[in-house]
Amino acid sequence: MPVATKRINFPGANGHELAARLDLPVGAPRAYALFAHCFTCSKDLAAARRIAQGLAQEGIGVLRFDFTGLGHSEGEFANTNFSSNVGDLLAATNYMRRELKAPAILIGHSLGGAAVLAAAREIAEVKAVATIGAPFDVGHVLHQFGASLDDVRQQGETEVRLAGRTFTIQRQFVEDAERQNLAEKIANMKKALLILHAPRDETVGIDNATEIFVAAKHPKSFVSLDDADHLLTRDEDASYAARVIAAWAARFLAPEPQISELSPVDGVLVSETGLGKFQNAVRSGKHRLLADEPDSVGGLDTGPSPYDYLSVALGTCTAMTLRMYADRKKLDLGRFSVAVYHGKVPSQHCEDCREVAQSREGRIDHFERVISVEGEIDSELRAKLVEIARKCPVHRTLEASSAIVTKVADGPAQVV
Repeated sequence: MPVATKRINFPGANGHELAARLDLPVGAPRAYALFAHCFTCSKDLAAARRIAQGLAQEGIGVLRFDFTGLGHSEGEFANTNFSSNVGDLLAATNYMRRELKAPAILIGHSLGGAAVLAAAREIAEVKAVATIGAPFDVGHVLHQFGASLDDVRQQGETEVRLAGRTFTIQRQFVEDAERQNLAEKIANMKKALLILHAPRDETVGIDNATEIFVAAKHPKSFVSLDDADHLLTRDEDASYAARVIAAWAARFLAPEPQISELSPVDGVLVSETGLGKFQNAVRSGKHRLLADEPDSVGGLDTGPSPYDYLSVALGTCTAMTLRMYADRKKLDLGRFSVAVYHGKVPSQHCEDCREVAQSREGRIDHFERVISVEGEIDSELRAKLVEIARKCPVHRTLEASSAIVTKVADGPAQVV
């Protein structure tokens, strides 16, 4: 399923503008998830992006955002703490309630996992919570400060270097982390819980997963991420986490409508999605598709372009026509493949279409169709296949003139 990403902003807990990305599937999401990133990370961390897009491919819309003072969000990181992160999560939830739909799933990575555990009970609409490499004790994050922790306590603030970047840490951050009681929040959150953790996680040890699991009440599940690292830097680890979360969460969500349950539309209905400049959702009967333009012309490249669809029509019609001919003649030819290439060429330079070119000036549409056959064919049959391909109804439509009647509807636009 194609995925589209939309940039948005919303006010955080302290009024600062927070930068976010919304990853969406084609059509209406079956549910929304809210993703909290790791300590000093951002919404654009590779693992966060892959997990969000992986869930979107499973029909779940995901909002991922930068906490105050991180990534592209406003504010000073030095003035934030764990409690303000939880506040930002609640602010993100309120934005989703207003503009989308409240999240049914909370997902948190590392300290973001601790944050979603702390926030879960305060979000009534949440049905399921998933943590990835999360600490059981919020104070665990203080271990990363090393000797600088004493400087913070004595001087009130100091600079620490984390993941190659320098951050200002204040005493209030340390004190806020140390007074958190995550065990009580986990025991009382009353949500389904999935704990994903790598046994070899060197940043947040596997014992944290054990303590979270023991503190939580059922339904609760644990999935090992095997030899993944803490940041899930390998594509396959993040993709696996996304698939597991989607499959597990499905148990707690409303059933996804089956294709057979969708109301069919007459003809083809095309509606702008509002994502990107050109993206359109397409319904044909009970089928859902996506049309777009490539990045090079300002699109999101989330689906075939209009001319790609035209080439698809010619290619599929050709293959079907050839199959009908082969079956009628009882020819054992194996499977057909049809490649179609479209372009616009000067009419005077179109050597393969002189008859059409002579009647038109300027540039004309040029479709090159290449037919491949699994079985062996001789020159006579090769020529016959070309002849049959020209009888394809779409081929005839493209070569002939068509009548296109356009009207403007009286009522509001239909949405796919």
